[in-house]
Amino acid sequence: MASPIVAIIGRPNVGKSALFNRIVGRQDAIVHDAPGITRDRHYAQAEWYGRHFTVVDTGGLVPDSDEAMETAIEHQARLALEEADLVLLVFDARAGLTALDEKAADIVRRAGKRALIIANKVDSGAQENHAYEFTALGLGHPIMISALKGRNTGDMMDILADLLPGEETPPEEEESDTPSAIKIALIGRPNVGKSSLVNAIVGKETVIVSEVPGTTRDAIDTLIVRRGKPYVLIDTAGLRRKAKIASDVEFYSVTRTVRSLERCDVAVVLMDAIEGISVQEMRIIHEVDEAGKGLILAFNKWDLVDKKQVSANEYVAATRAQVQYADYAPVMFLSARMRQGVTQLLQKVDQVQDMRLLRVPTGALNRLMQDIINNHPPPATPAGHPVKIRYCTQADVAPPTFVFFTNHPESVGDGYRRYLAGRLREMFGFDGTALRIVMRGIEQSGKTRREGRG
Repeated sequence: MASPIVAIIGRPNVGKSALFNRIVGRQDAIVHDAPGITRDRHYAQAEWYGRHFTVVDTGGLVPDSDEAMETAIEHQARLALEEADLVLLVFDARAGLTALDEKAADIVRRAGKRALIIANKVDSGAQENHAYEFTALGLGHPIMISALKGRNTGDMMDILADLLPGEETPPEEEESDTPSAIKIALIGRPNVGKSSLVNAIVGKETVIVSEVPGTTRDAIDTLIVRRGKPYVLIDTAGLRRKAKIASDVEFYSVTRTVRSLERCDVAVVLMDAIEGISVQEMRIIHEVDEAGKGLILAFNKWDLVDKKQVSANEYVAATRAQVQYADYAPVMFLSARMRQGVTQLLQKVDQVQDMRLLRVPTGALNRLMQDIINNHPPPATPAGHPVKIRYCTQADVAPPTFVFFTNHPESVGDGYRRYLAGRLREMFGFDGTALRIVMRGIEQSGKTRREGRG
């Protein structure tokens, strides 16, 4: 059985994201005093004394607004409301009942959803009297809490859990026979089409698509299943240079993007085919490489490029020259607007993930080592002593990590490590994944030399 869905609804700046974080028990949503910070729906799994459910944070409802962004935010909130089993309608007790509150309550009332009235920002008993005015909405008595301080939130969760429909099978038990979803992070500068690509992959609108750079501030996860295989699409805020992070909200967005990179399996670095690869994107690619994640370089808006002036091969060659440290990454050409290359992108993600998890038998590795020794031995130490590689093994996957045992690990430089990585790729593939080459000393006279890592 699917998890019940609890949607947090209300006008801007009533503390919806603070309540979301309180329910899930971690700082997943950006919390800030400025209204309108949450723009897309933001999902997370939550649990309360054995009851498992999905909680959805939404942008603030601003009914009848003429602002395009506020209209899009309201549309996303209405989508969350439609799919919800239970609604938490949140109000600011300090501000009292406003006209926007009444309109938000009317939207929930007309949706016919079961709702809990949450009077937030009640930090003391003295403030409770002000919260009773929300009873006038005719949706029940308010539950008075402080999401930020945790006041009465346990009582609220008890009531919430009692109202959830059906008994729940914990997610990890429910899908025990289902293979783990591949987590794909879509990373890039603002306005290169990340949200549009998510929508093209999913085939329906799941995140706000706007021409305003930086529309996506939180990382938004979208679970999809294609041909029986699950994927999680992580749409992230656009990465900017540090000098252009003009506010603490922008800083938090960049932090969320870095966290998304940490938890993904494969990163798709999306670039504008018209503008080409930038210095900032080169830094992003370097971060993915350093993190040891799967890496795909994708040029979006390929439909707008004049193929008579420049070819795909020229794009690939220029990209390889600019990011030589990640020359293992496949380069793809997409049009999110035209939905071109979307199927091929997921196929490439599958291939890259397979390479990240590839484990090479020790016998094959050591036959490769013997070939290396015979044809291209490591350079001697500064003192002129020969460096000998005795044997090697694969220690880990994701990323594939290989340990070479040698008498002088500290003398094996980056150039030779790159040579070893290149030979491994020639023999076994490893397209789209970084490799880790570790040099470890062999015991001599009862001692073990220190390691060298690459």
